[in-house]
Amino acid sequence: MELAQKSAKMPVLYVPHGGGPWPFVDSPFGSSIELSALASHLRAIATVSAERPRALLVVSAHWEEPVATVMSSAAPPLLFDYFGFPPSAYELTWPASGNPALASRVRSLLTANGFASSEDPHRGFDHGVFVPLKLAFPDADVPTVQLSLVRGLDPSLHIALGAALAPLRDEGVLIVGSGMTFHNTNALSSPRSRPVAEAFDAWLRDAATAARGDRDHQLEHWTEAPFARLAHPREEHLLPLMVAAGAAGEDRARTAFEGTLMGLRISGYAFGAAAPEATPEF
Repeated sequence: MELAQKSAKMPVLYVPHGGGPWPFVDSPFGSSIELSALASHLRAIATVSAERPRALLVVSAHWEEPVATVMSSAAPPLLFDYFGFPPSAYELTWPASGNPALASRVRSLLTANGFASSEDPHRGFDHGVFVPLKLAFPDADVPTVQLSLVRGLDPSLHIALGAALAPLRDEGVLIVGSGMTFHNTNALSSPRSRPVAEAFDAWLRDAATAARGDRDHQLEHWTEAPFARLAHPREEHLLPLMVAAGAAGEDRARTAFEGTLMGLRISGYAFGAAAPEATPEF
């Protein structure tokens, strides 16, 4: 992969990845209608650009390091970072190749923008990566690299980190943030959580789809949103959106997914591309 080669500018995505290995086992994480809608949305990742991506760079909620760390293996394994599922959940495969050249390019961009970075030649794709991408690219035929979040989960830092990676979009790299817009596992089964999720998601849709200045300011101050800490007691599932927003630059987001999971409102966003057709509300 010659990273300097110009390609059609790729969009940037933030996708909800659901819970555990949900598409591939009997799942407690939603009704069949909800899960079918989310699976359809994730399959559509492969169609967000007219030109097939030359590689994927994914930032998942499930990897944090002291500095931004990139997977550098040419053949990453899978990391089954969930528990309590049937044996088949630990036998899944998604043999996408890594891309050491892209990993090196990521580190170069981060260094040029003042970020400390590291690489990990051993870590595998966690479920925030392989679950949605096994749906989107079932043949595992697009080289994929994962990048960690930075401990401390500073939203401003992650927006700036995304901005440092923006040149990759002109090099055929599809940048994907993988998280959830509502992530309070202790509140998933409570009907009282529904108005919380509705209010927070409405605020987030307005913030994420605003023009760059307003968008970044609101995302940096996300804890001021209605029910912010009830929706996200810890913000690791929201931070991939900050990276995506930073990489988007002046490109505005469209709501790419509107749905529910366990009756709670969730959403996904596409920056710089026509979003897949919105899922009907339930």
